[in-house]
Amino acid sequence: MAKRIGEYFVDMGITLEREIDEALVSQEQESGLLGEILMGFGYVTREDLDFALATQSGLEVVDLDSLDIEDGIIERVPASIAEQYQVIPVWEDGATLVLAMADANNPHLIDEIRFMLNVDLRGAVSNEEAVMRALRKYYGGEIGPSRGREDVDASDLELLDTGEKQDLEEQMINDTGVVKLVNMILLQAIKDKAADVHLEPFETDFKVRYRIDGVLYEMVPPPAHLASAMTSRVKVMAHLDISERRLPQDGRIELTIGGKPVDLRVSTLPTMYGESVVMRILDRSNISLDIENVGFKKRDLETLRTLIKKPNGVILVCGPTGSGKTTTLYSCLSEINTPDQKIITSEDPVEFDLDGIIQVAIQPDIGLTYASILRAVLRQDPDVVFVGEIRDHETAGIAIEAALTGHLVFSTLHTNDAPSVVARLADLKCEHFLISATLEAVIAQRLVRRICMNCKAPYSPTDDELSELSLTIDDVAGREFHYGKGCKLCNDTGYKGRAALFEIMLGNDGVKEAILNGATTNELRRVAVSSGMKTLRDAGLESIYDGVTTIEEVVKETSL
Repeated sequence: MAKRIGEYFVDMGITLEREIDEALVSQEQESGLLGEILMGFGYVTREDLDFALATQSGLEVVDLDSLDIEDGIIERVPASIAEQYQVIPVWEDGATLVLAMADANNPHLIDEIRFMLNVDLRGAVSNEEAVMRALRKYYGGEIGPSRGREDVDASDLELLDTGEKQDLEEQMINDTGVVKLVNMILLQAIKDKAADVHLEPFETDFKVRYRIDGVLYEMVPPPAHLASAMTSRVKVMAHLDISERRLPQDGRIELTIGGKPVDLRVSTLPTMYGESVVMRILDRSNISLDIENVGFKKRDLETLRTLIKKPNGVILVCGPTGSGKTTTLYSCLSEINTPDQKIITSEDPVEFDLDGIIQVAIQPDIGLTYASILRAVLRQDPDVVFVGEIRDHETAGIAIEAALTGHLVFSTLHTNDAPSVVARLADLKCEHFLISATLEAVIAQRLVRRICMNCKAPYSPTDDELSELSLTIDDVAGREFHYGKGCKLCNDTGYKGRAALFEIMLGNDGVKEAILNGATTNELRRVAVSSGMKTLRDAGLESIYDGVTTIEEVVKETSL
């Protein structure tokens, strides 16, 4: 049977039995906690009570003054964390690091440190004076920001701290631990080249997930009790209203990491258990807007260069969200961005600043829509116009009108492949004769994960795998297939980075005639293929044969 708190005080020589009896009588008469009553009588101190409660809960008791702790153990916990949380690493129990704590009754302390260090921890009991003496002995005057995880650089953490000085509703938002946790999550995501960071509250936990190369990976979850404070910290950084938790909000965070600019697009969404936050990472240092680096084959690159130098017409890029449409279009604009060309864009939002190009962000809440901006843009004497997305009949009509009046128009549509664009424009009430007259090309694209070059290995696909590509053993005779075994460099996924697949449907005579005659999507596809168009599946097969990606990726991202 576990000892009662009074027995601990007697055993430790802190109180006499008659003093415990006196407190018990008072407890019977007035109720209350025995430890608090003993404190009220002056028989025990707060430190005595905390120590006894921690011992009662089964934590080890550590005499720091009698220990000689190894340097290797001390180095496991950075000085800033040791000082902030008043803890001392004392020894390792297998893979578990044992920490002596001044505040052993804080249920969240170990969780917070475990997340920041990414190591297994167990707490032990000491007292504040002994911990302070140990901090001076082992850490001296060393001060500095925590490294957080082993692969996060301290200087980066300082760069990420935006240092807002605002009145906040929640005191925890500016707590050093919360700031460091948010900084560390963002730094790790940028280091891992993640496209998105998801902070997701649930009933009993708070998940952090990164989208890397198009796939979501779950990270070590932060302490659940910090969910609200971490969400509010992100909202402060994005200049959002932290008191508004009932409505979705959108914002932007501008950071500098190692002297390189990084933008985060922030979106919040109210859920049953708090606000879900998604941050889209726009790392300009990792994006090349050189058309040579987009991933076009040599023949396609020559075709594209011819298209983007046309004096007028409509060039559309289609594909799902996250397929690289904006990067492709920005690269095209950069290629033709010369002093003799006036280029104006309308975007939602502006993702990257392009020097020499006029960029406008739409703001629907004040009536600044794609259609209204496009009307104003055409009065600015542009040569080239970029519309972020054609969403409605009005925008589509103005874009076609702009092409008819001598402008080159770039835009995007959400369709599965290039031939489907015509049906989508027809759904938006665009006449077939106008589509036929203005459409110069449609580029459909997908992103597939690249095989990791560090662990790339050849293998022979099974019949079932080949059948997913509608191929037989005879079809692939003499060809070599590859996959990634998985290594430290690719986090054992077998993939590192992504490659683009393209399907380019040119507005040649055959395609224009088919559009004019109201051809179905399948009929239009047949005409385009007979004119030399390579489908997304064909592009995927080429990438497989070139050892760039795998059968699994191509099957997932393309269809016959």
